Amino acid sequence: MEIIISLFYGLSLLYIFLFSLGQLHLACIYIRTKKHQTEEVIKPMEVYPHVTVQLPIYNEKYVVERLIDAISKFQYPKERLEIQLLDDSTDETTEIILKKIDAIRSLNLNVKLIHRTNRVGFKAGALAEALQSAKGEFIAIFDADFIPKEDFLLRTIPHFINSTIGVVQTRWGHINRDYSILTKLQAFGLDAHFSIEQTARSVSGSFINFNGTCGVWRKSCIADAGGWSADTLTEDLDLSYRAQLKGWKFKYLEDIETPGELPMIMPAIKSQQFRWNKGAAENARKNFGKVLKEDLPIKNKIHAFFHLFNSSVFISLLIAALLSIPMLIIKQSHPEVSWLFNLGIVFILGFMSITFFYWIATNRFYSDHPVKNFLSLYPRFLIISMGLSLHNGIAVFEGMIGKKTPFVRTPKFNLQKNQSWLSNSYIKTRLDFNTLLEGILCLYFVFGILLGIRIGDVGLIFFHVMLALGFGSVFYYSIKPLFHA
Repeated sequence: MEIIISLFYGLSLLYIFLFSLGQLHLACIYIRTKKHQTEEVIKPMEVYPHVTVQLPIYNEKYVVERLIDAISKFQYPKERLEIQLLDDSTDETTEIILKKIDAIRSLNLNVKLIHRTNRVGFKAGALAEALQSAKGEFIAIFDADFIPKEDFLLRTIPHFINSTIGVVQTRWGHINRDYSILTKLQAFGLDAHFSIEQTARSVSGSFINFNGTCGVWRKSCIADAGGWSADTLTEDLDLSYRAQLKGWKFKYLEDIETPGELPMIMPAIKSQQFRWNKGAAENARKNFGKVLKEDLPIKNKIHAFFHLFNSSVFISLLIAALLSIPMLIIKQSHPEVSWLFNLGIVFILGFMSITFFYWIATNRFYSDHPVKNFLSLYPRFLIISMGLSLHNGIAVFEGMIGKKTPFVRTPKFNLQKNQSWLSNSYIKTRLDFNTLLEGILCLYFVFGILLGIRIGDVGLIFFHVMLALGFGSVFYYSIKPLFHA
């Protein structure tokens, strides 16, 4: 048993280290790209192609009017623009949509409501069904919580002059970044993904993904890749890989920001995180074998591995965390395995790589006060990420073993900084078993801190403090809504 514990502990640290090196490599590519970047000149369109804007909606009464208002202001020839409202709603959202369509009728827009009552295939099913009647050569997709800018199509469609490009993806912004510490930390993490990861993968020719919204597909690319599929929770990542395996190129535009809303409370964050992480694991299971069989540079295959298996780092983190306390005991009784603790330098090197990765992103988005913002947000971001390792690790495990669960939407709010979410009818608060486990894990790592002090081995105390704070914070923010319900 001691050998097994030591083996799994070492392998988990090694995986975290290798993942960190992958992030470091992306950060280096990003720096090199920015250093030598020249402004891309895109010629204005002589002929405007037909574009269909698809808006998948399911019970979005708080944000749907805001979305339709934004789309109705698009600067694009009306005769070349089609708007499809893909509504699977079961509440008053449908009635709100109908009233809004009537209110903008004077704009002479080609707006079509496609209302389904069965919700087969969830978002992927709605997109696939509507695509059959879509007139556009290009398909722009926006989730209900985003607010695209008026010139979105004018700035994205011209990039399709290159006939090999199947997707143009833009960067997410955050309209409620400053609502709370939770939204600030989400924005901090997503900014790094949408700046460093997406840019570096795009310019290096590695696999990149359509992010489910704020992008445009070439309709023929969707068809060539086999169309939308609902067999994973992240249909966007699935179709992205199938398209690129067919030879289509993806264009990422970091300088075009499309603002959207971040989940405001921990239950909503967990809902989104579960879908993203489980869906990523499902796609790794489905698509990585296909990547290995392709005649691709080894660099691209390695990056594809860490892209598809990105969420599995939570399992490695959870295993290393849980086993770190038994390892303290093993070290006391078996000094000969103390060399495993010397591998902590690997963890430190990985930590430094991740720190560098987020420091570069902080410089990009907090250029006025990068040090102040980095020192304020990065430690708390790491702590919350550690605290989510149980929740996200379970999601990854379910995805890896093929356990199917329905697509659960993330509730939207449409609130200003000082407004309360309590009136949101989509929030269903409950205390589940996993949340209780997070509270127990907080106490477990407090025990680890005390054990290390008692036996005079404080080598892991910093790690255990972060874990105790992480699980304690996630537990606190998870149960906090219960007292306001």
